[in-house]
Amino acid sequence: MTALLLTVLAPLLGALALALVRTPAAGGWLNLAISALTLVAAGWLAWSVALEGDVVGRLIGIGFRVDAFNVYLVVLTAFVGLTTSIFSRPYMRHVRAEGRVYLGGMRVYHSMYQTFMLTMLVALTTDNLGVLWVAVEGATLATVLLVSLYRTPEAIEAAWKYFILCGVGIALALFGTVLTYFAAQHVDFGALAEPGAGLIWSSLHAHAAALDPTVMRIAFVFLLVGYGTKVGLVPMHQWLPDAHSEGPTPMSAVLSGLLLNVALYALVRFKMLVDGSLAATASPHLAGALLMGFGLVSFTVAGLFLHRQRDIKRLFSYSSIEHMGLMTFAFGLGGPLATFGALLHMLVHSLTKSAIFVTVGHAAHIAGSQGIEKIRGLIRTQPAVGWSLLIGVAAIAGFPPFGVFTSEFLLLTATMQAQPWLTLPLVTGLAIAFAGLFRHLHPMVYGTPPEGQQPVQANMIPVVVHLGLVLWLGLAIPGFLAQWLNRATQLITGSSLL
Repeated sequence: MTALLLTVLAPLLGALALALVRTPAAGGWLNLAISALTLVAAGWLAWSVALEGDVVGRLIGIGFRVDAFNVYLVVLTAFVGLTTSIFSRPYMRHVRAEGRVYLGGMRVYHSMYQTFMLTMLVALTTDNLGVLWVAVEGATLATVLLVSLYRTPEAIEAAWKYFILCGVGIALALFGTVLTYFAAQHVDFGALAEPGAGLIWSSLHAHAAALDPTVMRIAFVFLLVGYGTKVGLVPMHQWLPDAHSEGPTPMSAVLSGLLLNVALYALVRFKMLVDGSLAATASPHLAGALLMGFGLVSFTVAGLFLHRQRDIKRLFSYSSIEHMGLMTFAFGLGGPLATFGALLHMLVHSLTKSAIFVTVGHAAHIAGSQGIEKIRGLIRTQPAVGWSLLIGVAAIAGFPPFGVFTSEFLLLTATMQAQPWLTLPLVTGLAIAFAGLFRHLHPMVYGTPPEGQQPVQANMIPVVVHLGLVLWLGLAIPGFLAQWLNRATQLITGSSLL
C-alpha cells in the first residue's frame, strides 16, 4: 500500500513543486529526480505484487487495485519516464538556448511532464472506471499544453486538433462508461459491496455474466471509438502525426511509448467485461471481432502512409499507429498465445519507439530540420546518432534478434492457428511497413551529408539502455518477466500459456 501511494504521490507533488521552480536548470534536475523516485516506488510496488498478489488501497476516497496486468505497465511507464527525463534535461536546455521556449514555458513543460506521468499512473492503477476516464482526460489536457509549447502557428493548430479530436473521442468513452454503469444496475453485488460498485472494475469483472449483454454491446462501440481515438486507431488517428511533429521531442517519446499503451489498456479492461457479459449469447466474440477489424485497418493504412511522409517525426508517428493497430488486432484475436504476444509487444514497442524519438531529436538537431530530405549522412557526421537510428529502425521493423521480432512471430503463429486466412494480410502489411521505413532510412543514414553539417552534444544513454533491453528480450525473455506476462495473460483470457 505504501508503494502504491508513493507511486502516485511522487509525480503529483513533483508537478506542484516544478510549477514553482523558476530556474530551468533546477527544474530539469528536479524533474529527473522525481522520475527516479517514481521508478523506485514502481519497482517496490511490483515487488509487492510478486510477493503478495494484488495490491489494493484507497486514496482520498478513490479505490486502487494493482494486479499482474497493470503492474508491468506501471513499471514500464515509470522507467520510460525516467530515461526520457534524462534526455529531456539537455535537450530542452538546447531548445531554450535557441529561443523556441520562453522562460515561463520551461516551468509549464516540467510541471506538465510530471502531470502527464501522474495521469497515466492513476489511469493504470485505479479500480474505478470513472476515475480511469478522468485520468485519461487529464492526460489529454496535460499534453495539449506540451504540444503547444513552442507557440508557433503549426504547434497551436496541432494542439487544437489534438484537443478537439481527443475531446470528442473521450466524450464518447464517457458515454460508454455510463452505459456500462447502467448495464450493472440490476446486478446484486452483495451486502458488502462498496457504494458505486457499478463503476468498480473488480466488482464488475466478478459479476460480468450478470451484466446486461445488449447494453454492453452498445457500450463497447462507444468505448472503442472513444478510447480508440487515444490509441490512434484509424480513422480516429488524425491528431497523432500533428501532435508528434509539432511538440517537443521528449513529449513525442512518452506520448508514443506510454499514452497509447494506457488507452489500449483501458480498452482491454472493458473487453474483459464485455466478453464475460456476452459469453452465453449468440455473439460471444463481438468485442474481439471489433478490435481485430479496427486493428487490421489501422495496421494496413499506417503502413501505406509511411511511404508518403516528409517529416521524420510524422514518419515514426505513423509507425506507432501501425504497431498499435497490430496490438489491438492481437488482443482482439484473443487466446493465450496472441495475448502474451500483445503484452510483450506493448513492452518492446514502448522501449524501441521512445529510443527512436530520442535519436530523432538529435538527428533533427544536427540537420537543423525535421524534414527527411534535409537529414542526410548521419553515420558520417555523428556515428552514434546514425547507428542508433539504423539499429532502432531495424528493431521496430521486426528484424531478429530484437524483441519486436519475437512478439510479431508469436502473433503470426497465433493468427495461423486461429484465423489462417488473416496471415497473408498481416505478412503483407509488415512487408509494406518495412519498405516504407527503409526507403527513408537509407539516405538519412548513408547519404551524403550537406556542407556545414556538424555533430552536436548528444545524450545517447537512454537509447543504448532501451535498445539493449529490446535486444535482450529478443534473445531470451527472463524467467520472472515470462511468468509476469503469463499471469497477465491468464487474468485477461482465463487461460495460461506457460
